[in-house]
Amino acid sequence: MKPRMPQKQKRRPRASDTSALEANSPWKYKALPLPSWSKWEILVIMGTMISLFYMWLYSQSFHFHVAHVYARFGYSSAQLIVGQRYLQGAGVVKDEEMAMHWFRQASKQGHPRASFNLAVGKLKNMTGSMEVGDVEILLNIAARQGVQEAQELLENVIWTRSKLSPTKKMRVF
Repeated sequence: MKPRMPQKQKRRPRASDTSALEANSPWKYKALPLPSWSKWEILVIMGTMISLFYMWLYSQSFHFHVAHVYARFGYSSAQLIVGQRYLQGAGVVKDEEMAMHWFRQASKQGHPRASFNLAVGKLKNMTGSMEVGDVEILLNIAARQGVQEAQELLENVIWTRSKLSPTKKMRVF
């Protein structure tokens, strides 16, 4: 019989001993590399931030440009907004002629507010391309679609025209 040699006692693994845990566990835990950003992702994020900053600083101008795109596609509400922006000079240089153009485009599609604004523009001599009875027609269209101001102005225009009819000749001194 051979004498037994003393064997080394196995030490119990501790929590701080990571190499022992890795050796004993069936799953290998490896530290994942941190995700790196590509230059395109950084450019997209920076572009988005700059665009949002521009929209915040120049919201009036940005709103005008968006509405102008929709107006060119033929949306009557956008045409009304663009006309109002041109009339007030909000986000764009004030231009009454362009305002009346956009009101006319929206009015052709039956927008009541645009018809009302176009009639008021004619009464204020902002547009000269309309005939005598067009103001009453536009106001009538707007009044039938529920614009209260159009109804009141239509009654006023009819009353004023009836008072100005040439029943008496005026003498000039």
